[in-house]
Amino acid sequence: MKIATFNINGIKARAEALPRWLDESQPDVVLLQEIKSVDENFPREMFEERGYNVETHGQKSFNGVAILSKLPLEDVTRGLPGDDEDEQARWIEATVIGKSALRICGLYLPNGNPAPGPKYDYKLAWMERLYHRAGDLLASEEPALMAGDYNIIPQAEDAARPDAWREDALFRPESRAAFRKILNLGFTEAFRARVQGPGHYSFWDYQAGAWNKNDGIRIDHFLLTPQAADLMRDCQIDAAVRGHEKPSDHVPVWVDLDV
Repeated sequence: MKIATFNINGIKARAEALPRWLDESQPDVVLLQEIKSVDENFPREMFEERGYNVETHGQKSFNGVAILSKLPLEDVTRGLPGDDEDEQARWIEATVIGKSALRICGLYLPNGNPAPGPKYDYKLAWMERLYHRAGDLLASEEPALMAGDYNIIPQAEDAARPDAWREDALFRPESRAAFRKILNLGFTEAFRARVQGPGHYSFWDYQAGAWNKNDGIRIDHFLLTPQAADLMRDCQIDAAVRGHEKPSDHVPVWVDLDV
């Protein structure tokens, strides 16, 4: 099963680029972030005609996550547990039924800038809620994954110019510690389990020629439970997509699981 995560930075802006990538890459399941659309306005037909089941958790103009799946989806839930007053659409999860069941969680973690400040406090509080949901997934002892735009640069090697990010919410020590706290529960960070070393990025800013300079950062991640990690065959970044026409500032990351 090929599962991809892709922050598309607006479904309207990616109305041509996203279907083109789907046709080329043929993922079985896609977790989308920043759809920037309410549920009723999401262009479901574009994906349904390609054989995908579509589940969304959107809001007007900002955020929004979705699942596209060529396989049946069951037990779809929306919103990260732990704060009933949180109205930001950043979390969706479902069970995908392939050869066996796989719980998939799609997330768009808060950016947190400017830091310090209220937005950074929200980011860290959201990550604490994520920690508790991650613990519940592990306790189920079933194959599961959490994937999406984490807005976290885990290590210095995950940025072309790490010194430029030292005070940014994506790279502050508190952010990276919160990420490690989740990993240390027993998750496998899929890409780093397969590929080592610097120079691998999933985001390039639209400004200052970042793509041409390869001035990128790696902030889109797959975290796998032990049961899912045992099934992993590969994990890669489709970096070339950033050079296509009308690209998102992110590119797809995908895992291949024997499930």
